[in-house]
Amino acid sequence: MAGTLALQTLLSSHQVLNRRSARMSQSLPALLLLLLLSVHGTLALRVCSFNVRSFGETKRENQKVMDIIVKIIKRCDIMLLMEIKDSNNRICPMLLKRLNGNSRRGIKYNYVISPRLGRNTYKEQYAFLYMEKLLSVKKSYVYGDNQNGDADVFSREPFVTWFQSPHTAVKDFVIVPLHTTPETSIKEIDELVDVYMDVKKRWNAQNFIFMGDFNAGCSYVPKKSWRNIRLRTDPGFVWLIGDQEDTTVKESTNCAYDRIVLRGQIISSVVPNSNSIFNFQKAYELSEEEALNISDHFPVEFKLQSSRAITNSKKSVSPKKKKKAKSS
Repeated sequence: MAGTLALQTLLSSHQVLNRRSARMSQSLPALLLLLLLSVHGTLALRVCSFNVRSFGETKRENQKVMDIIVKIIKRCDIMLLMEIKDSNNRICPMLLKRLNGNSRRGIKYNYVISPRLGRNTYKEQYAFLYMEKLLSVKKSYVYGDNQNGDADVFSREPFVTWFQSPHTAVKDFVIVPLHTTPETSIKEIDELVDVYMDVKKRWNAQNFIFMGDFNAGCSYVPKKSWRNIRLRTDPGFVWLIGDQEDTTVKESTNCAYDRIVLRGQIISSVVPNSNSIFNFQKAYELSEEEALNISDHFPVEFKLQSSRAITNSKKSVSPKKKKKAKSS
């Protein structure tokens, strides 16, 4: 497919020959930093995105479900959670208590959460849970979505958040989260380019991550529609989760709804072949019914090289071609 070849060529061009080792922050002992960044077997920062589906009081009170959700979050150094339905602000404090309750060596999570977003009475929130010794929040805002002649495109406006990441190859990055409404996903995904331009006007940011449940597959975004989506046609935006992937839990579906898209020098800092889907059903040996109690989506993720990582310039990042195996 021409688009895939072009994408691979673009990604190869973004790879750098070498990166110099940077000094680690004096505020974090070297041994602890190595521990934090090598928890998952490599010097890297794992960035994850997960639509937990109707994450409200019922799910919060289900001990088994919460155990699995906490396990999934603990795999990641920063996790975007979507579809939080929590008018009383109980979910994130509970998650933080669970994540930090038995923490050792000062490994602590923190979080930042959006206002309740949505039209009419139906509201959701975005939240980022992150390791506070590896990351910090510089700035955040909710995109206004009020352009003349093109207002109110987003069902849930992106909660744009700028993170400082002193121990990775790129020292900061902006995450633009999005959970679309399926019927308007084409327009919402396209509009992310306008969000990008708005952020560029506000902040001197160079590295961008667009991720979330874009509903970017199957009947919601037919193949012929991609040519009308600037986030796809502009070669400066690089898609890490390919169209052939399946991010859904149900055996009966095969759709790449959840996506990660990058822009900037950050593209060259991705650990090769780290862009993937985490099949928690298989990892935790769950039945389909048990997995669906968690969510109908699998998380998507990638890793950023640390400032001490040795870069292999011969490799490039590309969408995974191998489909995940679903468990029965």
